[in-house]
Amino acid sequence: MKLMTNIHEGNQTTITEFILLGFGDLPQLHILLFLLFLVIYIATVAGNILIIALVVTDQHLHTPMYFFLGNLSCLETCYTSTILPRVLASLLTGDRSISVTGCIAQLYIFGSLAGTECFLLSVMSYDRYLAICKPLHYAALMNGRSCLQLVVGLWIGGFMSVSIFIFMMSQLTFCGPNEIDHFFCDFRPIIKLSCTDTHMVEVTSFISSSIFTLPPFLLTVASYVYIISTILLIPSTTGRQKTFSTCSSHLIVVTIFYGTLIMVYLVSESDALRDLNKVFSVFYGVLTPLVNPLIYSLRNKEVKEALRKALLRFFVS
Repeated sequence: MKLMTNIHEGNQTTITEFILLGFGDLPQLHILLFLLFLVIYIATVAGNILIIALVVTDQHLHTPMYFFLGNLSCLETCYTSTILPRVLASLLTGDRSISVTGCIAQLYIFGSLAGTECFLLSVMSYDRYLAICKPLHYAALMNGRSCLQLVVGLWIGGFMSVSIFIFMMSQLTFCGPNEIDHFFCDFRPIIKLSCTDTHMVEVTSFISSSIFTLPPFLLTVASYVYIISTILLIPSTTGRQKTFSTCSSHLIVVTIFYGTLIMVYLVSESDALRDLNKVFSVFYGVLTPLVNPLIYSLRNKEVKEALRKALLRFFVS
């Protein structure tokens, strides 16, 4: 397998392929990991596609909240499909190589989807804020046109958010070693392998992450501060519980997403914590897309009712 190509810059060689070490230090568990990740992938894709199908086909779910939920399920399907098929192929065939171009492309798609999810979760938080804190203005502000514009904007914004520093990364030269101690192409493991100056790329990445991640996070936090304050002012316990139930599923999803995100990217990359960081990445990139449809289907009466009616129609027909 050809991993390097000579270039005319002294005695340096440029790498054309990386090796994703992944779970290579656990060869005895490869079959078990393959079966585990295969089940997770099938369940994730099936669960999220089911949510999308229910949102599209059930008239009772044709509301802004479920329109955004359908987009979240679509995003999670793309998210897990960016990582797991490559992991499954590696575990099955033992081929852990990936081209430099393919690796940067995977990082671009993964980063874009992460940025899109930040925007989408903040929009969903704002939707719940309007529904609970500004109910009289909700229908006017969250009409079909507004929802469509928000969704188009957040998808475009997500894919633009990482474009600059991904383009800068594509201009870097990688001279070896070519091993990435991860199961997918993430920013920090790749940047360490460059033999050219990466300072500007790292600064640009930090600025982009701050601009495109911090404002959505702050909007989400502010929305829930107002939501919880409004709920606490409701005099009856039943009223508080009923109102909180309309946003509890989303609050759990937000907590899981940002909790794992913080653990993955703020934990030190020391040797002692590298394996722990890999475990956090499994939660962040693999398990989160799996649990989201479960949270919404198990905790949401409208989704459970739509699922019940769909199953009834299927078995009766």
